[in-house]
Amino acid sequence: MNKVKTDFFEKAGIPRQLVWGYVGILIFMMGDGMEQGWLSPYLIDHGMTMQQSATLFSAYGIIIAISSWFSGVLAEAYGIKKTMFAGLILYLLGTVSFVGYALPNMDYGVMLMTYALRGFGYPLFAYSFLVWIAYVSPGRALGRAVGWFWFVFTGGLVVLGAYFSSWAIPRIGYINTLWNAVIWVLVGAFFVLVLTRETHKVVKSDFRSRMREMAKGFSIVKREPKVLMGGIVRVINTTAQFAFPVFLPTYLAQHGFTTTEWLQIWGTIFTSNIIFNLIFGFVGDSLGWRNTIIWFGGVGCALSTLFFYYSPQLFGDSFIAVMIAGIIWGAMLAGYVPLSALVPSLVKSDKGAAMSILNLGAGMPVFVGPAIVGLFIGLVGSAGVIWILALLYLVSALLTKFITLPNNAKTIRHLENINE
Repeated sequence: MNKVKTDFFEKAGIPRQLVWGYVGILIFMMGDGMEQGWLSPYLIDHGMTMQQSATLFSAYGIIIAISSWFSGVLAEAYGIKKTMFAGLILYLLGTVSFVGYALPNMDYGVMLMTYALRGFGYPLFAYSFLVWIAYVSPGRALGRAVGWFWFVFTGGLVVLGAYFSSWAIPRIGYINTLWNAVIWVLVGAFFVLVLTRETHKVVKSDFRSRMREMAKGFSIVKREPKVLMGGIVRVINTTAQFAFPVFLPTYLAQHGFTTTEWLQIWGTIFTSNIIFNLIFGFVGDSLGWRNTIIWFGGVGCALSTLFFYYSPQLFGDSFIAVMIAGIIWGAMLAGYVPLSALVPSLVKSDKGAAMSILNLGAGMPVFVGPAIVGLFIGLVGSAGVIWILALLYLVSALLTKFITLPNNAKTIRHLENINE
């Protein structure tokens, strides 16, 4: 029976020893993403401007970007579980302060500080787990392993978080919904920190070696410029994901959509996304990581971003039409999944440092997305912001063309075959 289970996980590309960890990431991110789809319109309804809302999310995003970069090098310097536990504690401190005082009192200054503090949490927790995956997964299955990571990460952060919020808000209210988030985060942390065994030891024993490990996160971009390009592509990947919630709910409201309908659309978009996270993990391992990112990620997202935005103008207040357009965008967003396999495969060692650049790229959109909205929506309107996001996707496709493995191999498996 155990052999059957092991064979199943091996074929699926999930490292057997990390199964409970994947479950924990799903639950943790569900709690963390509880407010993502509705906080901006909630703040605007309570007297804040869209620019103030964008500033709040930008401050949050700056901290997430910093924390995302540190996640990889801290995981290698101090240990994966220790880094994840630190993320849990910082999340709890920020959330309790934000939900307990700042948000109910609409104290904008305190909101900026406490929501930013909360931003240290999930990158240290989730992206350290991604480093764990990079070390224990065999190269031939790494694309699938990271595909499963983004499946549970996005499934929790955007899908389950949005659906639970759409159910809970009418019943228990906005503030109590966020208190429920703390419970889910603690449950998820239990699965990862208690039930998952850390079989890969990466802890350095002395201060000097820890500082050297931290420095690698900076020096690797000089030694491996392709890693830097990969980080830039990762920034572009989800910039729209964090820009959309700042202004699209208001835009859709102008076309007759309610907040509940928006949350259902947003949740369904990322239901599509997590399904295609898995599909593109397999596609990338067969078609090639770079080709998948260029055509499905870059070009696909550019076109589907425009289609999603203009669908209310093309089809009116048709819920189904807008939903379908969003589903297509969510699917194309998954085309970037092989990037998490491509970038660490550019280096033979220092994979944690490479992952730190990638994690920084994953954290930056939380700042860059709202910042683009705040800077440009007053100048070019929501349509102009959409065109900026679409053009960025095309830029990412162009950059990816230059992120090549030795001998232009499609994947590590192909490179191994060439070397043989």
